Amino acid sequence: MDQVKFSSISISDDLKRSITEMGYDEATSIQSESIPLILEGRDIIGRSQTGSGKTAAFALPAIDMVDTSVSRKIVQVLILCPTRELAQQASNEIKKFAKYKNGINVAAIYGGEQIGLQINSLRQGCQIVVGTPGRVMDHLRRKTLQLHNIKMVVLDEADEMLNMGFVDDIETILSETPDDRQTVLFSATMPASVLAITKKFQKNPQMVEIKQAQKTVSTIEQFFFNCPKGQKTAALCRLLEYYKPSSTIIFCNTKLMVDELILELKKSGYHAQGLHGDMRQSARTQVMNQFKKGLFDILVATDVAARGIDVDDVKIVFNYDLPADDEYYVHRIGRTGRAGKSGQAFTLIQGNRQLSQLKNTMCYTKCNIIQKSLPTLPELINQQTAVLCAEISAFMEKNDFAPYIAAVEGLMGEKYTAADIAAAMIAMNTKQKVPSEDFPAGFNEFDMKEEPFGRQQRNTGRNGQKSNGQKSLPGLKKREYNDENMTGVRISIGRKDRITPNHILGAAAGETGLPGKVFGAISIQDTYSVIDVPKEHKKIVVQKLNKSKINGKFITAE
Repeated sequence: MDQVKFSSISISDDLKRSITEMGYDEATSIQSESIPLILEGRDIIGRSQTGSGKTAAFALPAIDMVDTSVSRKIVQVLILCPTRELAQQASNEIKKFAKYKNGINVAAIYGGEQIGLQINSLRQGCQIVVGTPGRVMDHLRRKTLQLHNIKMVVLDEADEMLNMGFVDDIETILSETPDDRQTVLFSATMPASVLAITKKFQKNPQMVEIKQAQKTVSTIEQFFFNCPKGQKTAALCRLLEYYKPSSTIIFCNTKLMVDELILELKKSGYHAQGLHGDMRQSARTQVMNQFKKGLFDILVATDVAARGIDVDDVKIVFNYDLPADDEYYVHRIGRTGRAGKSGQAFTLIQGNRQLSQLKNTMCYTKCNIIQKSLPTLPELINQQTAVLCAEISAFMEKNDFAPYIAAVEGLMGEKYTAADIAAAMIAMNTKQKVPSEDFPAGFNEFDMKEEPFGRQQRNTGRNGQKSNGQKSLPGLKKREYNDENMTGVRISIGRKDRITPNHILGAAAGETGLPGKVFGAISIQDTYSVIDVPKEHKKIVVQKLNKSKINGKFITAE
């Protein structure tokens, strides 16, 4: 089935208005096929990779089916997601879609947040509940959530929920809903456990399977760079100095990150401007016009701007932050390689967790993203010298430099030759353009020798595993623990709390008594952090960290 425009889909005008405002025009393949079937009341099984637009595929018809004439305290739609992050993301998207639908209320319920706040939200009334299975079960036990009026249940990323051990919870939750409910299931893979759920709880489901074609154009070269922890901005500056793009766009995930990165770039002497949703439309238009005219060469933007940037000669697109959605990756890098021209897309990552996320992006786009090493100081100096020599050669061919020969001869004598003087001039022009220190040796734990690995991904999950449990990333360096036996623990403290990985590792080891070497990667975000722990120790780690202190602040863990 070809993709269709949202204007031709039988959803309400209020939804079409919000979709247009969000910058969407054409539905993705999964949306084009799923939405009409869901609107007909059919049970469906949607098989499509993460980031293919599944949220809109179930959210739009779900919003339209809500009956606002009855009490808003009657929950009519339940959406189950495997993780807190996905529940938050789905809830936020649904709220944006429902912006012009009067009387629609959405509640997100998940672990790691005070349950009292969620109870108050449910008591105030909501027709759509988005939650994780564990927290939904908690509310059912407390009788703060009633499911006997449910019209639709959505299982988002069902294979992930089952892999995480939620099968009993899901069966219990579904058994609490009416038999005549509509059941919509989305899954990237179809293992036996998912098929068992569909057989038991769906009625003559319609299969919607999207075969992914390569979603990025062949004129874009795609690379990723592993950055030392805490030195991502330094790595970005190194790449900017090495490649010297005449026009580049750098994408960040948050408005705060855009503002912070612009300040850092300006401190380093780069002419950069920002573009994000908090700016007035007139200011955004002014920035874009200046960028198109070449008045500055570095634009730092959030995804809200990705669809609206129409510049034909962007040389390099940087993903400073990994995009939250694979579809965003496609839109971001599509800002280069336009009008038949070539372009490059560089993605900066840190650690195995982000490598696994990038691997999922390759599965979705059906393309290779090849690892490259960050330029070393000697490479940077050599490159700068080569550029300067080329500029000198071009100048000498077109300009008269004879009046300056006397100045060189005046410097010459027994101590210096003409070659010495020329070398000193080149050194003076390159010394101020390179950093004083190189990156630490051996930081690149992937050790992948710039080999592509996108072709080798098949049916992979978030943790970088094939459906049969085998590691799917070749060339990973063996570590003190086995990645396959690791899982993440989310901690309610982040970058804004001025913490470091050492704070988190110290607390985890100190509270549990486990040796520090058993813990894995630590990812610090603005408001939360994630530490990889052995699966067999997760329960004790969560138990010990809950209500403990890190850097003087009480935390929760899940």
